[in-house]
Amino acid sequence: MHVDDDERGTTRMDIVEVGVDRTEKSVVLHEDKKFYPSSEEVYPEAETRVEDEDTQPLTQPIIQPVKKKKFHKLEKTLPATTYKKEYLKSLSKNRPLIRNIILAGHFHHGKTSFMDYLVHQTHPESYNPEKEIKYTDFRFDEMNREISIKSSPMSFVLPSLTAKSYLFNVIDCPGHLNFLDEVGAAARLADGVVLVVDAVEGLMVGGERIINYAIQEHLAITMVVNKVDRLILELKLPPADAYHKLRHTIEDVNSVLAVLTAGRKEGVLRLSPELGNVAFASAMMGWCFTLESFSKMYSEFQQEIDHQKFAKRLWGDYYHDKSTGLFTKQASGSANRTFTEFILEPLYKLYSCVISESPEQLRLSMLEIGIKVKKSELQLDPKPLLRLLTSRFFGDCGGFTSMVVTHIPDPEKAAAIKVQHTFTGDINSPMGQALSKCDPSGPLVVQITKLFEKSDCSTFDAFGRVMSGTLTQGASVKVLGEGYTLEDEEDMVVKEVSKIWIHESRYRLEISKATAGMLVLIEGISDSISKTATIVSEDQEEDIYIFRPIRHDNKAVVKVAIEPLNPSELPKMVEGLRKINKSYPLAITKVEESGEHVVFGTGELYLDCLLHDLRLMYSEIEIKVADPIVSFCETVVETSSLKCFAETPNKKNKLTMIAEPLEKGLAEEIENGNVSTDMDKRTLAHFFQSRYEWDLLAARSIWSFGPTKQGPNILVDDTLPSEVDKLLLDSVKSFIVQGFQWGCREGPLCDEPIRNTKFKILHANIANESIYCGGGQIIPTARRVAYSAFLMATPRLMEPIYRVEIQGPADCVSAIDKVLARRRGHITEEIPKPGTPLVTVRAYIPVMDSFGFETDLRSHTQGMGFCLSMFDHWSIVPGDPLDKTIVLRPLEPQP
Repeated sequence: MHVDDDERGTTRMDIVEVGVDRTEKSVVLHEDKKFYPSSEEVYPEAETRVEDEDTQPLTQPIIQPVKKKKFHKLEKTLPATTYKKEYLKSLSKNRPLIRNIILAGHFHHGKTSFMDYLVHQTHPESYNPEKEIKYTDFRFDEMNREISIKSSPMSFVLPSLTAKSYLFNVIDCPGHLNFLDEVGAAARLADGVVLVVDAVEGLMVGGERIINYAIQEHLAITMVVNKVDRLILELKLPPADAYHKLRHTIEDVNSVLAVLTAGRKEGVLRLSPELGNVAFASAMMGWCFTLESFSKMYSEFQQEIDHQKFAKRLWGDYYHDKSTGLFTKQASGSANRTFTEFILEPLYKLYSCVISESPEQLRLSMLEIGIKVKKSELQLDPKPLLRLLTSRFFGDCGGFTSMVVTHIPDPEKAAAIKVQHTFTGDINSPMGQALSKCDPSGPLVVQITKLFEKSDCSTFDAFGRVMSGTLTQGASVKVLGEGYTLEDEEDMVVKEVSKIWIHESRYRLEISKATAGMLVLIEGISDSISKTATIVSEDQEEDIYIFRPIRHDNKAVVKVAIEPLNPSELPKMVEGLRKINKSYPLAITKVEESGEHVVFGTGELYLDCLLHDLRLMYSEIEIKVADPIVSFCETVVETSSLKCFAETPNKKNKLTMIAEPLEKGLAEEIENGNVSTDMDKRTLAHFFQSRYEWDLLAARSIWSFGPTKQGPNILVDDTLPSEVDKLLLDSVKSFIVQGFQWGCREGPLCDEPIRNTKFKILHANIANESIYCGGGQIIPTARRVAYSAFLMATPRLMEPIYRVEIQGPADCVSAIDKVLARRRGHITEEIPKPGTPLVTVRAYIPVMDSFGFETDLRSHTQGMGFCLSMFDHWSIVPGDPLDKTIVLRPLEPQP
């Protein structure tokens, strides 16, 4: 088709000059030409804003990428191990070859390093002599703080001295006293404790508490004396003195055990190397031995040596006479103690060779004892070279494995005693029998004691022990909370098990089913669990009972009030607090009547970690935190001066009551579970008669403890049948108990719990018609009369007291005393550490005055004093809280 020039030009003008009259022949400059319609023309009703410059910075992308949250260091793929993963899974079905243990001890005594030692033995690719990995500290905040905050489980296949393989489920527990709740949660799942003690520092307060808790939980105890090389490299003790130092460390532990296990049917528990329940180690240097494993090394060089007989002569007052070659029990001029001659002297020589000899001399020296060293390895720095050669010299961890296998029972043998002390149901029922036998074909029962968050902290997985039966993937189960009873089934939900893993700290091994005796991680059931739970099969027809909640050896007595910086983010904070409640076994979160959210913890570090998790991991918001304060208790110091009575609102019922203090030590016995209202009346009455000289009538008339079943207050029916209709009184007993427990939970002085108080019902007029004596009438009346009796008995406040253990040089004691005196504290003991320049100072300090104490102590001792503190007891606050003559001055600024 032909188009002439005029038509072509007209078409171009139409395109270029949109909206311009075609007939107008004016010249349009280039900058005035309009190629497209304006936004006002396209969208006539829209508001148009033109920004001079882009307000969005270049650092901020236009489309935000999906943020991947990650708070744990995890393996990208399954690491190589010295055994096949299928072999580990097959061993988990053989209960006699399983050992469930916890590694526990004082702060910085080397528990995580010892776990590293076991990891190096089984995960050869992770071994690097020049670097510590702290494999079980897999949270990033643990790596930054360089302490363990959470307990961390791992499962290994370890060989014994006879080359027999065993499956070890080991839980590495934190050593800081603020995190003893993690030890309690782990101990409930274990059958034994491996107590790790520093050879230089000896037994400290953390170790004592763990021994005490292990005895209460009926766990077997073995011991690893760690950091033995500190005696060589730091203290530079001669071998003979090093023996005495090690012996003193072990005897310290035995003296505590003797007190705690006196009067047991099994006899006094004793730890000693010749008994085979003590091992010596330097986890940092990668070696561990028992007397038997060391004597076996000798038997490999000289076949005629019976290593078991030889091992029994390597500790204690056994001497070796070089001139005659005989062992004697009498020290003589040429005789040396066997442990010194056969163990310590070779160890000292090995260390001196590695540190002082030239590379060529060292290579030849190592060849003499059968250790080959590469030239590249000889160029290493002294510390990694020492770690490499000592680990080769001592070989695998067979000595440790044999010690645990011999002295800690397998799940089948330990089940009966564990179930007896933790199961609330009847031991002789079919379920109780299956639990006592750890029967894999019995009814499914799993005990959950810990919740581990996912790497992105979105959800939790439940960690527990299969007590009987077999747990399978995809099974529907009932999750029973701590509040579940046969009468009240509200705390129960049905969930489906989506996945089952064996937890390996930085990675997980998925399994299709778990049999009785195994420790497993379960996905899909954690939504309704806050602290602990019991898992049973959905089709369980027999009456179901739960395991008792864990009784921790510490108390959450420090609290802080928190609120979000942005009020609109309150729902996020509340959701974060729910996760905190799941993650920390002893943390308590509650909303006060004023509406503020309060978090309870065991100490400053505990709350610091908790608030860090709340801010960064669980809610990702900024929060405002008030100054820390402490929990108080209310108590009485005298008997009520008047008989107090209260009438119900309908004037048909009347209760008369008095209050008086409990006998010294009784409250602690109730809290420790030594006495319970679940006992039969005869046993309960005998306990109070024999120990606290109660008369028979009062001992048999105990109605309840309060505010819980193990609460430190007692309600006693002290009425006489001649004065009160006992049938009518018994008909309202449950209501009176509820009112008493309500009153004990929130005292009349400042809404704090009541403690150490006995309430006696002296008289009661109860209406004959049940319509007039219902719970709505009796419960508040019982609470009011308890308050009246309490206020008439000279009420006092009680404050929590920390037990503080401070370690430092002897010349710091005067500075420590001054710091304590300024904070109402006082020293109770001052114990020099044998063989070291250190002194251990034990003291008490009120928790209210302990905030900032550690920083204050370090500044006054030039950083040489190191302290740890934990709750010890309650003490009465001086002064009468009802004294109106005391004038409260207004707050003044500090000069």
